[in-house]
Amino acid sequence: MTLPFDRAATQGRIDNFWKLSASFGMERNAYHNYLNELVSDRYALIRGLQILRDELQLAADSQSDINACGADMSLPSVVTTLAYTNCGDRIHQGEATKRYRDVVASRFATLSEIGELKLEAFFPAGGGTDNGATLAHVTVAHELDEHLKQRVYAGNPQSISLVAIDLKTHVGRFRDGDKQVYGKTRESPWREPRDACGAIVGALNDYNQHNLIHRRIRDDLRERNFQYLANNKIFTDDGVDITMAIASAIVAVRGIRNTAMALTQEMDERGVAHLTASVTVNRPSRDDLVIYLARATVFNGMVRIQGLGTEAEKYGGRLVEYAKERRLQLWYGDWDSENLPVEEIPYVVRDSGL
Repeated sequence: MTLPFDRAATQGRIDNFWKLSASFGMERNAYHNYLNELVSDRYALIRGLQILRDELQLAADSQSDINACGADMSLPSVVTTLAYTNCGDRIHQGEATKRYRDVVASRFATLSEIGELKLEAFFPAGGGTDNGATLAHVTVAHELDEHLKQRVYAGNPQSISLVAIDLKTHVGRFRDGDKQVYGKTRESPWREPRDACGAIVGALNDYNQHNLIHRRIRDDLRERNFQYLANNKIFTDDGVDITMAIASAIVAVRGIRNTAMALTQEMDERGVAHLTASVTVNRPSRDDLVIYLARATVFNGMVRIQGLGTEAEKYGGRLVEYAKERRLQLWYGDWDSENLPVEEIPYVVRDSGL
């Protein structure tokens, strides 16, 4: 007999999660953001639970001796699955993506029976999401088949599933003499500067209504933002054009909102979602940087979102001395980037039927 879901323990972890600090808008190295923001937050949501992410842990019904690997489902457990987006531009496929797989995916992605990471990987031009509802549906649908889900849920009234989704856009950056340039980068020291992200820069600078990617990015930005960013430039106090960095940020933040809301229609009462949004800053012949933008949770009838916003006119930024170089710090209106407000959106929970 399956005991009713004991949601109190998970709700307690959610509540504790939202007491944790987070720092948004600053260019930092990938390791810093992935460890101190994504991984630490995600572990806080599943602290004290047996983590089920290896296919061998789900092999208890196997007819071979491999069933000895099967997990003890009577323990409070969490099944984890991981999805991420990453622009298809090859310049966004290098060092930062490897760092992401090493630091984040290695801990939360499903592991195949031969030890390979199994991620839901989406590579839309522009990096946000092709469609938040599709991303949410595919990620949840692939996590567990119904028989295994029933075994996990029946094993312990505190057992849950964790859907982890990280949305990543990107923007180029390079030095032109004493000037720092955003929206372009070099693939190597001897290559000419080129647009990055090419899809976002192209949509804003040379919009083609017949280009489906341009139309999607325009929709992601929303019309007011599109018109503002296409016809105005946003500068730091010392004259650095950060328009394209802000456009990339808005696409990612819009993606986290759309995907979080779509997950409310996909997950059952034992589903927990943790989402993040970030911009990778591609630099020629140097490690990429990452700007952490937003985080969100979905559980127990409430979507909570914290991060930079989606109105282009409220964005600004400055270059600050950090790690022996000048790094970009984005801000949004008069919000404190170290203590941003948390938006709460209620929803109706789907019952697991167990």
